[in-house]
Amino acid sequence: MKQSHTIKSLRSFLLLWGSQTVSELGTAITDYALIIWVYGQEGTASSITLLTLCALLIADLAAACGTAAVFVLFSFSALRIWHLYLINVLLSFMNAFQVPASFVATSLLVPKEHYTQVSGLQGFSGSAISILAPALGSVLLTFGGLRVVLICDLASFAAAFLVLLFFIRIPEPERKQETRDEPLLQSCLNGLRWLREHQALLHLTLFLTVINFFAKLGNDGMLSPFVLGRTGNNQQILGLVESAVALGLLAGSLLMTVLKPARDKGKVIFIACAAVFSGNIVQSLTLRPWLWCAAGFGSYLMAVVMNANLTVVVREQVPIEMQGRVFSAKDTLQNCSIPLGLFLGGVLADHVFEPFMAADSPLQRILSLFFGTGAGAGIAVIFFLVGCVGMAVSLTRLRKPVYKALCRERSQER
Repeated sequence: MKQSHTIKSLRSFLLLWGSQTVSELGTAITDYALIIWVYGQEGTASSITLLTLCALLIADLAAACGTAAVFVLFSFSALRIWHLYLINVLLSFMNAFQVPASFVATSLLVPKEHYTQVSGLQGFSGSAISILAPALGSVLLTFGGLRVVLICDLASFAAAFLVLLFFIRIPEPERKQETRDEPLLQSCLNGLRWLREHQALLHLTLFLTVINFFAKLGNDGMLSPFVLGRTGNNQQILGLVESAVALGLLAGSLLMTVLKPARDKGKVIFIACAAVFSGNIVQSLTLRPWLWCAAGFGSYLMAVVMNANLTVVVREQVPIEMQGRVFSAKDTLQNCSIPLGLFLGGVLADHVFEPFMAADSPLQRILSLFFGTGAGAGIAVIFFLVGCVGMAVSLTRLRKPVYKALCRERSQER
């Protein structure tokens, strides 16, 4: 009876979640196929990181338009790598509107007592997508080519759009009169002002800004060129490693759906973050794919734990009428370092560390004892350095009682 009531109360969210999962799966398959296509054309780390970088600079409708544009160019044999960069830059500006809207929509559709479980469900769908996308992408590329991949992406978008249009009603949040017709610029400034007035959440956001920079320098941004370089462009091994990462996300998501909310979410966030970076160190010191898989599984399991607790913190501490503004401001601040990390990672790999590990020198001979030689050895050195710095930054934050400060600020505001 209780389970039936829970499902009924979450009906609208489950429809939204399911339809968006289908659409995101189509997009993920296309992303995977394009990474393989781009690496086959260029064979460099920076060609992949630049593709991801451009994607960060999309609402589902815009993404569908982008897929359609790629489909047309590919059908006429006119698709070039710079087209992908440009299309992703232009379309992904819409993400600044979609992500906060989705965050607030979930808060409106879900009772507060289910926030942690819903975060686990959202992580579960992301994990399932990560598991299925490489396998489906490889199958579709092998038997149908890039054209079939793009058609499937467009079909998945159409299904999600129809569900959202006809079957889901998102309630209107209660807002103060002065904020109802608030201009976009003023709305953004109000989000930044709220963060500035709540120092604990601001400090947590700035911590994540630093973490995102190092993550993109490491395996979160460089895993594909690392594996492809070390294995001579072996797509099957890349698929295995990415599937292990996805299984880690899946395990973490399932864990978060059954665990009770942590009492001190701040400590959980920092410990989990340190564990995430430990995976970079393990992957850097071995040539064995099964160890890459094991490290990826463990790292991303902990990444889910970290992100789920962070999401609950924001939902708990930020008033519902301010969540869209604050989430936009927080997301902008903590993600502003990602493009720099991706760009710098590709440049350092192709022009500094890879050439250094390919040329004979006393230091290179010492490093080769730990990181090997050949393609990907330079990226392995980057992984090791990133892992050490990321763990140090995360563990030093344990001395700060962040979650208590967040709760204290929220209680004072009330």
